[in-house]
Amino acid sequence: MQVYLDYSATTPTRKEAIAVMQAVLTQQWGNPSSLHEWGQRAATVVEQARMQVAGLINAPAESIVFTSGGTEADNLAIMGVARLYTKPQHIIISSIEHSAVAEPARLLEQWGWEVTRLRVDSKGRVNPLDLKAALQDNTVLVSVIYGQNEVGTVQPIAELGNIARNAGVLFHTDAVQVVGRLPINVQTLPVDLLSISSHKIYGSQGAGALYVRPGVELVPLLGGGGQEKRLRSGTQAVPAIASFGVAAELAGKEMATETPRLMQLRDRLFSQLADIPGLIPTGDLIHRLPHHVSFCLEHADGEKLSGRTLVRELNRAGIGISAGAACNSGKLSPSPILLAMGYSDKAALAGVRMTLGRDTTQADIDWVAMVFKQILQRLSPVELVVIS
Repeated sequence: MQVYLDYSATTPTRKEAIAVMQAVLTQQWGNPSSLHEWGQRAATVVEQARMQVAGLINAPAESIVFTSGGTEADNLAIMGVARLYTKPQHIIISSIEHSAVAEPARLLEQWGWEVTRLRVDSKGRVNPLDLKAALQDNTVLVSVIYGQNEVGTVQPIAELGNIARNAGVLFHTDAVQVVGRLPINVQTLPVDLLSISSHKIYGSQGAGALYVRPGVELVPLLGGGGQEKRLRSGTQAVPAIASFGVAAELAGKEMATETPRLMQLRDRLFSQLADIPGLIPTGDLIHRLPHHVSFCLEHADGEKLSGRTLVRELNRAGIGISAGAACNSGKLSPSPILLAMGYSDKAALAGVRMTLGRDTTQADIDWVAMVFKQILQRLSPVELVVIS
């Protein structure tokens, strides 16, 4: 029995998205910038997808800038604002950002920018009062992840965005894990920039988007032909963008039924694993992504009982999950997200994530819970070795 529970890493491309990709590759393969019929057929595909993606977050179509994925969208938001300034300024991020935000912020810091990293509580939530206190006269951007990919916590984005807006500061959120799973309406949500990824909502890999609120200025990262309103030069990946559009439209239609179904399965898995000694749920259990289950082994024996060990053992049983700890130069590094939430180094080495999706069934949940318990019973520190 094969069970995939890593939908936060990537989702399988749905058949409708594959079908539109095939149609584009065989019939609408022109360059969208070309003026002839072949080019205009491709341009029509891109604009149709733009409307579909915009519809998912209730945005005007012209506010959607297509990118290669969520990482590029995050980088365009952070660096696109920073490059407006000739001298270093101040930005604010959370201490649990995805690396697609954390790394550009670190780079800006090396260039002399001041970066404030907002602390989070033990559930991974930012306190809006901390954002208020962190604002400075030279703050030009706040970026807080909407739904944390590793621990599932959903931030109070509306409240945080209002604080930034009232201070006249641009606000960006990485909504890659949220879009298509929870309703988003940028007409009422106080965000200026919002990142989306196709392959998190059953579109193909290789496409993403940045919502740019009308009137917000950015400096492009790439020099070139000026595609995407001069914000993202380069010939658009028409097949991937087309699949993105179809996936976005279907996600919007299915959300009302799929999100409650995922929440029920999520809670069932939490419940079935609740009696395992030392297995501690991570993240906020109330303000949480609907498809997201995560734990750490509170008293794990450091690198001997790591999240990566559990990933490997479950993979041998035909179950796909992921771990937060990273392997660098043959040595495991604790999850920086769990460390920021106050977990010990040992616990932060033993975090795992199980994320559910369209193909996940109740039978899958019950099977995974049973196998996971068996693996934990079988493993002992004496038998384990460091995963390299």
